[in-house]
Amino acid sequence: MTDGRSRALLLLGLAAVLVPAAALSLLLGSAPIAPSRLLAVLAGHGDAVAATILVDLRLPRTLLGLAVGGILGLSGAALQGYLRNPLAEAGVLGVSNSAALGAVAALYFGLAAVHPALLPALAILGALAGLGLLVLLAGGSESALTLILAGVGVATLAGAAISLALNLSPNPFAAMEIMSWLMGSLDDRSFEHVRIALPCIAVGAALLLADGRALDALTLGEDGARALGVDLARVRGRLLLGVAIGVGGAVAVSGAISFVGLIVPHLVRPLTDRSPSAVLLPSALAGAALLLLADVGVRLAPTSGELKLSVVTAFLGVPVFLVHLLRERRLW
Repeated sequence: MTDGRSRALLLLGLAAVLVPAAALSLLLGSAPIAPSRLLAVLAGHGDAVAATILVDLRLPRTLLGLAVGGILGLSGAALQGYLRNPLAEAGVLGVSNSAALGAVAALYFGLAAVHPALLPALAILGALAGLGLLVLLAGGSESALTLILAGVGVATLAGAAISLALNLSPNPFAAMEIMSWLMGSLDDRSFEHVRIALPCIAVGAALLLADGRALDALTLGEDGARALGVDLARVRGRLLLGVAIGVGGAVAVSGAISFVGLIVPHLVRPLTDRSPSAVLLPSALAGAALLLLADVGVRLAPTSGELKLSVVTAFLGVPVFLVHLLRERRLW
């Protein structure tokens, strides 16, 4: 079987998982809706209650699950390929924490109550500010290790600022709102959130998908990639900008959702030829499916209040992390 045919079958298989996951996201929730009512709404002659639940409440949530999960999976695969680090994700470069800090600032200073767009706008600005600080700390170095070390510094600084905001929060209700947002959720999202997030996620995904061949060349090392004509500075710029814009837009509307970028590439990599470019698009599809299914799970969990997405993804991600750690520790 040719590599092209294997890749096509993998993408079709992931699509076959993604479509039912999206259907479950529309069908299942606290108010069950029969498939016949769903089809009637889609045909344009459904009842008003079903139309409101499906179109105004569940459809934006499903679209955001697809987009946010896709960009988190894609960014994790791109970063693992670029940094040659199997445990890399957006958090490694401090982008997630920086975006979260921007959103926390909007909540802390009450800007989120002024206009709904200010929270995602500040989250995206936070991600871009974190990117600027990362580039400043890394200087002109093209080394992956330098980027990782600079990213740890940016993530730590942003995390400390978030802790400071919680510590100095003017009242316990503001602190609870910040903590709830940091745990990640797609609940109560509207088409306004979709309009804010999708352009950022689309731009970020396009930038990340543009350098698949360069990531393959980097498997030979930086000197080998340079010998093949890869402009490492340009590749690094596109990748970092893609992660900042894409993940910043995702975090802006969903809050901080952990481990998706770590889990997904490890799940799809054994099904490919293991080259970084072959993992990118499958990771986007698998990330979208994983987040949709996790979101369905939090809605159906028998709890008094809805679970937060990051709790579920963390429980899924930690075992993957530990398995990989135990498998690779002999190399340390």
